[in-house]
Amino acid sequence: MLGEAALNAADAQVFYDAYRTAIASLAPKCDKPDFRDNHGVSIKLSALHPRYELTQRDRVSAELVERVSVLSKMAKDANMGINIDAEEADRLELSLEVVEAVLRNPELSGWDGFGIVVQAYGKAAPHVIDYLYNLAEELDRKIMIRLVKGAYWDTEIKRAQVEGLEDFPVFTRKAATDVSYLCCVKKLLGMTDRIYPQFAGHNAHTVSAILGLADGGQPFEFQRIHGMGVALHSIVRKRENVRCRIYAPVGAHRELLPYLARRMLENGANSSFVNQIADLSRDESDIAACPFETLAKARESNIRPVVPPSEIFGAERRNSRGWDLHNPGQVAEIEKARAPHRSSVWNAPLESSPDESAAAPAKIVNPANASEIVGSVREVSAENADQFLESARDWSDATARERARVLNRASEIYEERADVFFALLCRESGKTLSDATAELREAVDFLRYYALEGQKIGERPPLGLVACISPWNFPFAIFTGQVAGALAAGNGVLAKPARQTPLIAQFAVDCLHEAGVPPSVLQLLPGAGSSLGAKLVSSPRISGVCFTGSTETARMIERAMSRSAAPDAPLIAETGGLNAMIVDSTALPEQAIKAIIVSAFQSAGQRCSALRMLYLQEDISDSFLEMLFGAMDELRIDDPWDVSTDIGPLIDASAKGHVDAHIESAKSQGRLLKQCIAPEGGNFVGPAVIRVQGIGDLEEEIFGPVLHVATFRPNEFERVIDAINASGYGLTFGMHSRIDKRVERLSDRLKVGNIYVNRNQIGAVVGSQPFGGEGLSGTGPKAGGPEFLRSLTRGEMRLSQVGDGAEADPAQVQGLLNRVS
Repeated sequence: MLGEAALNAADAQVFYDAYRTAIASLAPKCDKPDFRDNHGVSIKLSALHPRYELTQRDRVSAELVERVSVLSKMAKDANMGINIDAEEADRLELSLEVVEAVLRNPELSGWDGFGIVVQAYGKAAPHVIDYLYNLAEELDRKIMIRLVKGAYWDTEIKRAQVEGLEDFPVFTRKAATDVSYLCCVKKLLGMTDRIYPQFAGHNAHTVSAILGLADGGQPFEFQRIHGMGVALHSIVRKRENVRCRIYAPVGAHRELLPYLARRMLENGANSSFVNQIADLSRDESDIAACPFETLAKARESNIRPVVPPSEIFGAERRNSRGWDLHNPGQVAEIEKARAPHRSSVWNAPLESSPDESAAAPAKIVNPANASEIVGSVREVSAENADQFLESARDWSDATARERARVLNRASEIYEERADVFFALLCRESGKTLSDATAELREAVDFLRYYALEGQKIGERPPLGLVACISPWNFPFAIFTGQVAGALAAGNGVLAKPARQTPLIAQFAVDCLHEAGVPPSVLQLLPGAGSSLGAKLVSSPRISGVCFTGSTETARMIERAMSRSAAPDAPLIAETGGLNAMIVDSTALPEQAIKAIIVSAFQSAGQRCSALRMLYLQEDISDSFLEMLFGAMDELRIDDPWDVSTDIGPLIDASAKGHVDAHIESAKSQGRLLKQCIAPEGGNFVGPAVIRVQGIGDLEEEIFGPVLHVATFRPNEFERVIDAINASGYGLTFGMHSRIDKRVERLSDRLKVGNIYVNRNQIGAVVGSQPFGGEGLSGTGPKAGGPEFLRSLTRGEMRLSQVGDGAEADPAQVQGLLNRVS
């Protein structure tokens, strides 16, 4: 039964009803005494539950097992088989939990038609077969196993690389998958007392090998996809008298096209047997080569077919370590490691303060529970800032290589102390575990990337002392990025973290000092932005400022620097945005809705890159919004410490009050289309969708889980782009469309820093997706890009060189222009 995974309860109900109807329709035709000679149905667990993922295993256990049990009992009564289809590797453990729960149902005893699909390209395949055999033995049951090569290879490779996993869950060579398949075949043929093997495929060599291995008259069947492998399977049926089942996709046109596209991609690959046999220039012995020999030759070549996750940035920079939150064992390890810190109270004295008696204590409160004290920090007053400025020095006495060694060591310490960072990010800033792991990885990437870039630019003279003023929404990653960039360029740093999140900054600074950054080179100054921050940016001793925060504050810093700072001191500012997304009628709704949920509501909408303004093509808007609202109903808004939580609290009561007032105003005007229910207590706000005429209705950025929606007609694309550009902001933009020329045209006209096509619009990656905006969204250069460090050094080019015919380094020119502007 074709279709994408369910996004909401209504989708899941549609698939459930379709499966019930299919079984009921086939039942009268299942008139053979042996169920293996009757028709069967394949069901997909992700189609039956909108949150089929490990973090929601309590819901899956309570809701999905019951549905699969009902369908299985229907199949048993009809004397037919039912197969649980394969999913991505990150759902394997969950799938097996559901399978075991269903098989333990005593009402299914005596029925041998329950089946499971196993993908041979997965490294766990033989272990899964052993597990299922042992389970069948324990329950005194017989089951079916449908062995396939595998259907999500590119997805598995990409996910492992993006998430920085330790290894790939699948084999990276086609020959290795073929070898694994044959090994699993041999294993299954030795288990036919409990398992009825079903061998799916269109590879003549594989089919021949199976026939050769099955020399004991074991029961099994071949399977092929409808329309493929017809000649091969016809020959096998006639010569060998073996059962052959046709795996036939059923669904409407809109579901069929994506399915056919996936099959074409799989079988159109150069390594595919179906592709090779159609090439008349290829030799038969080459097409039907022994996979064991092919694999041995490939290994002898020492050429790796796919770059491992840790090496995707090349030999110069190691990728940050990922934490697989789809792996129950790894989640359990994280939970155990951070558990001791759940009730800890952190105290952060100013160890580097020249005069600690001047520091005033401040209490830090958990945003998820306004009554819980996370810790306290001693703040620096504006009156005492001069003492820090006088004691600070730059890091020019160390070479770029020496600085890089220290920063790389700091990245290792960060990963070693992950449990503390995860706990602090949750309790001080309300981060979910998913957000916390991503933030730690970004911080590590910043350290390693800027360490490498610092060596590339060489021994350029630093600016001197740089003030780094970081926000509370990314209190670890952005804080580290600013500090690491300034240090890698040889500057001294006075870091002022957001007043809401000084404990995270203190712990990060402790790690950097431990790695070898001299205390006088890096000093932490927690305190009020209005007084301490203003004092720092207006000091003549400050040679540059890195700032991330509101546009209003950036303008205040700019004015202060123009009055007091050195004339050539740069302001590198990253500010907010009224970020828009356009979804046209050609977009894949399921893909677009997943992207919107992440872009607008992840991190409780507290990202400068978050989606604020959604433009929907008018003729799809009603059905699209219905799907979106259903997907929103599946979100969990709760304590961020719980791994099942999707959305945590806003940072403080003030932020919550501002967002609540905006939503209430829209509600009073009849423009509130949807809002999720939020828990009582703490600073929680339920995700909301508000109707507007367009981006011009947004007077300010609402920093929370609020999405504004407008519609447009097919002839109004240019008008929409004009309105987005006219807003003055230019940070991120998203586009969902399958028309390439349209994407190119709109992308060329947009004045924004980062454009994302057919994906979400958050989560820029250091080094590969440098992040930053223009206009009211920032001054450039982009964070995590090659220009960041150059802007924090003193170039040797003079203005006269630009116009006198000399060869000027474009990066130097841009750096100079940044300073001048």
